[in-house]
Amino acid sequence: MTEATAVQVAGRKLKLTSLDKLLYPSTETTKGEVLSYYAQVADVMLPHLAHRPVTRVRWPHGVGDQSFFEKNLPSGAPSWLARVPVDDVTYPLVDDLAALTYLVNLNSIEFHVPQWTVDDEGVAQNPNRLVIDLDPGTGAGLHECAVVALIVRDRLEALGLDLFPVTSGSKGMQLYAGLGGDLTSDQVRDLAQQLAQELTKKHPDLILWKMTKSLRPGKVFLDWSQNVAAKTTVCPYSLRGRETPTCAAPRTWDEVEAGADDRDAMQHLMFDEVLERIDAHGDLLEGLFEA
Repeated sequence: MTEATAVQVAGRKLKLTSLDKLLYPSTETTKGEVLSYYAQVADVMLPHLAHRPVTRVRWPHGVGDQSFFEKNLPSGAPSWLARVPVDDVTYPLVDDLAALTYLVNLNSIEFHVPQWTVDDEGVAQNPNRLVIDLDPGTGAGLHECAVVALIVRDRLEALGLDLFPVTSGSKGMQLYAGLGGDLTSDQVRDLAQQLAQELTKKHPDLILWKMTKSLRPGKVFLDWSQNVAAKTTVCPYSLRGRETPTCAAPRTWDEVEAGADDRDAMQHLMFDEVLERIDAHGDLLEGLFEA
């Protein structure tokens, strides 16, 4: 039988199950530790989830086994869990720790969100951020992504946009910029595509704008399509379903510059490292909301 532990989270009564289950067998990281991580990171993560339809990736038996994407509200979800219909899908909204804990208890390890939010009536708004997803091909890694990130930063700074870097916890990086909401998703996508095309012409040995995988070895694909309204990116501070519990982690530009200078200077961060950084620096993406 599955043991259940009754807890009270943000004023809601929840039953947490199988806390000793190994979700990351290689590091012996348990479901209880994953729940604890999300509880500790919630203060800085929830603002990046708030008002955005949330897609989850669930690993019912841990990361060494099968996973599946889940967009719809889970069956049996409590009535208090906020939700929003988008087209033919009813997504959960994760606006407090109770909602986050409920979904993590279902073995949701990854959380993905679009670049747009919904208002209080559930109506989709124009995107309030731009994302440039840096996807390294075979033979490339965070070093190449860091070099490209500096190129993208300098170009977008010339347009008046401040960029905020995040290592994905998987392969590459995301670069975010805050937007005022006056552009549609299609317009933001077109802007990102034009940027990718321009930088590919200037740096053809390093940057690629086409999605063709055969062209990617040794290069970094600037994935402009992540700005399409139907697309999502991993939420900052989300764990990743890799062999070890790495996270999508906000970084400083000093770290990115070091990573561009030294191939070994930048690595993906584990969840305990992310918690230490939050204690020391708070949310390195806080300026994204102001931008």
